[in-house]
Amino acid sequence: MVVDISTKLRYNEPMVFERLVVGGLESNCYILKSGDIAIIIDPGAEPDKIIKAASGIEIQLILATHGHYDHIDALTEVKKATGAQAAIHALDWTYGFDLKLQDGQIIEFGDEKITVLHTPGHTPGGCCFIIGTDLFSGDTLFPGGYGNVSFRGGDGQAILKSIKEKLMVLSDQTKVYPGHGPGTTIGQERSLY
Repeated sequence: MVVDISTKLRYNEPMVFERLVVGGLESNCYILKSGDIAIIIDPGAEPDKIIKAASGIEIQLILATHGHYDHIDALTEVKKATGAQAAIHALDWTYGFDLKLQDGQIIEFGDEKITVLHTPGHTPGGCCFIIGTDLFSGDTLFPGGYGNVSFRGGDGQAILKSIKEKLMVLSDQTKVYPGHGPGTTIGQERSLY
């Protein structure tokens, strides 16, 4: 069982995960475990910290919500240590990735299924990952707002469309785990959109 060193996010359910806060921009890296296998989302920095937290379990895949350095800077070292392939949306494709994600793609993961939601706006290839009622939103959605769109490739109209059409259709109870900072729920954010 993965033991969360910062915040225990799941209780008494088959899938457990932990959040690691890594790097100077305090990015959230998530390690999801189902049975004897795990997936890492957004290995942004501090590869030794991520590798240590994932030791003793088989990493099936590394997922990136988008291609900004604070979400993928530890990718090469984590891949080397785990032997796992890495995946990102084709529009954020960069060196070091093996697989290109597509909107609506289903990734089987132990007894779980991860659905890829392409949510452009913060970056052209930004994605969110949904597992049951848990949404890993990267830098698309935060408590009280959305991700910065002033970077190259950012698009304010696109991110609002992504949030309205892809995220606000989810149930109010959907828990949101963003790329930085604390979580929220779709219900808490719905009034903003």
